[in-house]
Amino acid sequence: MTPTRNRARQHLSRAIAACFSAAMLIAAPARSHAGDIPTFAVDASWPKPLPNNWILGQVGGITVDAQGHIWVIHRPRSLTDDEKGAALNPPRSKCCVSAPPVLEFDADGNLLRSWGGPGEGYEWVGREHGIEVDEKGFVWVGGNADNDNAILKFTADGKFVMQIGQIAPSKGSGDTTQLGKPAETAVDKDANEIFVADGYGNRRIIVFDATSGAYKRHWGAYGKPPSDEKQPPYDPNGPAPQQFANPVHCVKLANDGLLYVCDRINNRIQVFRKDGTFVKEWFYEKNTRGNGAVWDIAIWPDPKQTYLLSADGENNEIRVLKREDGTVVGSFGRSGRNAGQFHWIHAMAVDAKGNVYTAEVDTGKRIQKFKLTSDALR
Repeated sequence: MTPTRNRARQHLSRAIAACFSAAMLIAAPARSHAGDIPTFAVDASWPKPLPNNWILGQVGGITVDAQGHIWVIHRPRSLTDDEKGAALNPPRSKCCVSAPPVLEFDADGNLLRSWGGPGEGYEWVGREHGIEVDEKGFVWVGGNADNDNAILKFTADGKFVMQIGQIAPSKGSGDTTQLGKPAETAVDKDANEIFVADGYGNRRIIVFDATSGAYKRHWGAYGKPPSDEKQPPYDPNGPAPQQFANPVHCVKLANDGLLYVCDRINNRIQVFRKDGTFVKEWFYEKNTRGNGAVWDIAIWPDPKQTYLLSADGENNEIRVLKREDGTVVGSFGRSGRNAGQFHWIHAMAVDAKGNVYTAEVDTGKRIQKFKLTSDALR
């Protein structure tokens, strides 16, 4: 090979190497950035089969406690005769019988504990909806049948502790003694307060002392007094509704004191301070009608709580949002019956390892687990 051709080949090799290095420098940050966004894969083996020939009905709530255990509340009365055939008299089939309403699982899907239903000293709800386990291990549940205008507090073993409100007719969004088919709760351990998304009947957030049950405060959309006056149908092209629609379906509290509220039918999340001061709002899939696009929220467990996960039971997907500004940075799920798909995804929770747990109502009647597949907890 001549010296001239050798020098040309050396120049070409150096140029190719330089281009390759530059490409790596450009691509590396993009890969790193993408890895920061939560992504997931369904764990089709979770949970493990229930004992005692048990089956789940519509799953009205799901949460994760401080030990990383998953708590579920389901609706035994939602089971059809063919689903609960073994419980009929005489039995019509070999399977199944309803599981107790409240169940506790570990992260591997083993059933640890179960209880619930009518008992001594309290009024059980007519249709189970919402479950929360506070830092002290107390379990809070609610309901959304016609007179389910209360929330109940139990120990982890199912011992009754306290009831706020009554299983009796609602008194409206201005009343401080009764609830209105509450959908979900969130407990502020520092202030010892419980926030209630209230709910299917009322149009407000209401706050009580978590020990005594004493009323503290309440507010509606934009931090204004709530109104029970009939609202016009949702219009995606109209002005932003000035009241919450029914249901006010979720409430979640971040470490920095911001409170996130699901205004489900109005397709929006409203953000407040704990005193009810309105901060901002975000709309999603504004053209969604039917049952709305914002059903539940889970807060990402990294130190900054960088993301929110938002469950959409009408479009049957979960959106990944930047908590700072509400921007959608990812999504997963679609309508369907297969593992990883949803029918009326109703509630969701996330554990400290970034695993997501979901609950479905209507004819979905199941819980699922999604494992974190990206490096989003750094």
